[in-house]
Order: sequence, then C-alpha cells, then structure tokens
Amino acid sequence: MVHEVMDAEVVKLWAIAGIMAIGTIMPAFAIALIGSKSVESIGRNPEAASKVQTAMILCVAFAEAIAIYCLVISLILKFV
Repeated sequence: MVHEVMDAEVVKLWAIAGIMAIGTIMPAFAIALIGSKSVESIGRNPEAASKVQTAMILCVAFAEAIAIYCLVISLILKFV
C-alpha cells in the first residue's frame, strides 16, 4: 500500500518539473511571436525599424526574465 500514497518529495519533484516545463515553453513561444511580429512590422514599415527593434529587445528581455524566475523558483524548491 506504500505505492498508493505519493511522498512529499515526489510531489515536490513533479512541481519542479511542471514549473520548468511551463516556464521554458511559454517564454519560448512568446519570444518567437515577438520576433515574427517585429519582423513583419519592419517589413511593412522599414523606416520604423529602430523603434520596433528597441521595443522588440525589451519585450524579449521581459519574456526571458519569466523563464529565469521559473528557474529560480525551481532551484529554491529543489534545495530548500
């Protein structure tokens, strides 16, 4: 009957796996969408390329920060 009950360590490891899976996949999709839309907008209006590029870099940095936050949370759960 030991196999029916999940140990707290197993639940913790599943939580870490879920956080890392969602925390890496979703920012990757966001960065891909940001990149494709910015290239599309530069293609439509090449004169605004510098403004679009600046906004794109900021948005990519914020999306990547979400992945880094997920990594930090996972490491805290793993080692604390």
